[in-house]
Formats: sequence, C-alpha cells, structure tokens
Amino acid sequence: MRKIELLIPASNLEVLKTAVMFGADAVYIGGEAFGLRAKAKNFSKEDMAAGIAFAHEHNVKVYVTANILAHNYDLEGAREYFAELRDIKPDALIISDPGMYTLAKEECPDIERHISTQANNTNYLTYKFWYEQGAKRVVSARELSLNEIKQIRANIPDDMEIESFIHGAMCISYSGRCLLSNYFTGRDANQGACTHPCRWKYAVVEEQRPGEYLPVYENERGTYIFNSKDLCMIEHIPDLIDAGIDSFKIEGRMKTALYVATVARTYRKAIDDYLESPDKYEQNMEWYKSEISKCTYRQFTTGFYYGKPTNETQIYDSNTYINEYIYLGTVYEVDSEGKIRISQRNKFCKGDVIEIMKPDGSNVQATVEHIYDADSGTEVESAPHPKQNLWLKLDKQADIYDILRVAKTEE
Repeated sequence: MRKIELLIPASNLEVLKTAVMFGADAVYIGGEAFGLRAKAKNFSKEDMAAGIAFAHEHNVKVYVTANILAHNYDLEGAREYFAELRDIKPDALIISDPGMYTLAKEECPDIERHISTQANNTNYLTYKFWYEQGAKRVVSARELSLNEIKQIRANIPDDMEIESFIHGAMCISYSGRCLLSNYFTGRDANQGACTHPCRWKYAVVEEQRPGEYLPVYENERGTYIFNSKDLCMIEHIPDLIDAGIDSFKIEGRMKTALYVATVARTYRKAIDDYLESPDKYEQNMEWYKSEISKCTYRQFTTGFYYGKPTNETQIYDSNTYINEYIYLGTVYEVDSEGKIRISQRNKFCKGDVIEIMKPDGSNVQATVEHIYDADSGTEVESAPHPKQNLWLKLDKQADIYDILRVAKTEE
C-alpha cells in the first residue's frame, strides 16, 4: 500500500501551526505573490520561514503555491521570488504555468515541483509529460472519476505521486479556470483575485426589456445556478486509497483555524483508523460524520468521483454556509496557574459553557470562570471585541494549540 499524505491548507502562521498540531502530514501555503488566493492573508517571507521551521520540527512538510497563469510582466518578479524561496527551503512548489515552472526549475533545482490542478491534468500522458520535465507530483483535475485516477496510476511511473482534492469547496469552472470574476469585476481569478461570482444570485434579462429581471428557476428551487455543494469524501477513504492517490488534499486556504483543526483531525483519525483496521473505520463512521459537520460547509457531495455530478450536487435556494459551531480562539499560552491566553475571534461571556477541541480527538466541555483583559489585567464579564487579547480561567485544563469553540444556538 502506498503511503498516504494528509495535505492541509493554511492562510497564516497561526493556522499552519494548527494544521501541524491537528494531524497534517503536509501543509500548503501561499506567499505574498504569485498564488491563487490573493485575498488570503498569506505569508510574509519571515512568517514563511518560521512556519517551515515549525513544521519541520514536527516532521511535517510545507508546500508553497505559485500557481497563477503568468503574464509577461509577472516573470521578472517571479524569478526573484523563486530565488527567495530557494533560501527559505519549502519542501515543494505548486505550479501550473509552464513559464513559471521553467523559472522554478532554474532557480530552485533542489526543491520538488508539483503541478497544480489549475493545469487541467486529466490523463496519464499529461502526467508522464510533467514527469519527464522533472515534476515529482501532479494534482489531478477535479473533474476526474476514481476510475480515471486508477487508470492514471496504472500508466505512470511508480515513483510519481498523485494528489487529489478530497474535501472542500467546488468550482463551477473547469479545474478552477474561471473567467466570470474578471468579466464582472475586472479581478482575475487566474491571477489570484477571484470574487467568487459562482455564489451570486442570477436572473435573465430579455434584450428588449432592460430592467425586467426574470428569475432563473431550476424546478422552483431558486436561482443560485452555479452554487455547488462542498466535496466530502470522509465516507470513501477505502476507494481513494484503492485508486492509488498518494496525497489527500483539503481545500481552504482562506479558512479559519477552527475549520482547519476540525477537518484535519477528522480525516487524520479516519485514515489512521482504516489503515489500522477497516472494521474500526466503519465503526467510527458516525463520529467522523458528526465532527466534519462541525465546520462550515454548504452541504456535501462526492463531486466527480463516482460519475458526472447531477442537479443534486447544486444548491439553488441560497449561497449560505451551514455553521454549527463558532470559533472562539486558539490557546497560545498557559501560565503557572492554568490560565490560558487567546486572541478572541467571536463574543463569549463569563459563565458560558464552551468546548475545548484537542488534537487527540477529544472534546472537553468547560465553563468560563474568569475573563481578564491581557493588556490591563482587568477582569471583564464578556469578550465582545474581535482579536481581543485575553486570559481565561476555565474549570477544565486547556493546552497550547487547543481550539476553543461553542455550539451555535438558535436565535
């Protein structure tokens, strides 16, 4: 059996550390340029170096995305960027554009090169082509079925790796090559500035009657005709392994630490349970499904893996996420008295019952006994301001890198 890698996204240094502690084998990140998530916080050179050092201390790899479709004016800066990355030493570069690939090969010959899904990798000859160019890994197009991936595995060198998305948002355009954002807003999705027009509400206008909007109905379910459900393969780990996939990739380089912790921890346990015992994997299925639903999602689908998606994979009546839990913060420090320091993300109050989410899979119910403003030392009754630096006293022990969350209540 091939070794399975769990590959987790990270938007910043805090989230990278969360991914590492909650079960990632590898983390993929973006720098401040040349990646397809320009709106993500992304990593400065200093944070990237710190993140790579932290990951390597925990035997976790870090891959850096440089997967824009480059224009002439990008190339000089890209060469300089790759020269910087050569010194920082990530474990791999994720690239889609042949020009960018050429620069990476010249400037970073000792760093692995992986081919992004953005390159539309749909057949084994494409994989062989990139292998002959020196690529170690190719990310499969999202439009492939498991049978197609299995055929690719059978027709490429054994030491070439296949990476495939197994969880997260789906794109309406072929392997992410979207033109809608550029057309509507001038912000190019292929340059990292996507405005996600696939989540917008659309109507039809008849040419001779401007201003008269005709709703686009799909069996009276609504008008969000491009809005896909999210991919989730937690129930299909055996089929993913059987297809010969080496790296199980989670989408979400703009997600919170809570999302990353939840997805990483759940898939980590599912993979490990299956490799230990298929029966154990089946027995714990309800736990996986329960946990995976505690991060934000748009309902779930298996995408293209079992055939062409149908109308059942779309959400026509809204573009809203299902959000069952609220992220309160990550534990950064524990003092000698057991108080914990967090940077607060959502409001909570003294006396609230919250949940401590631990990397080992356990969830501990705890009551907030005291809240102190970290700057003044003053005790407060609530934490209403985002990014407030706080010390908390809980009635249960929390440790560094634990995540604090609370179940969302109906208003």
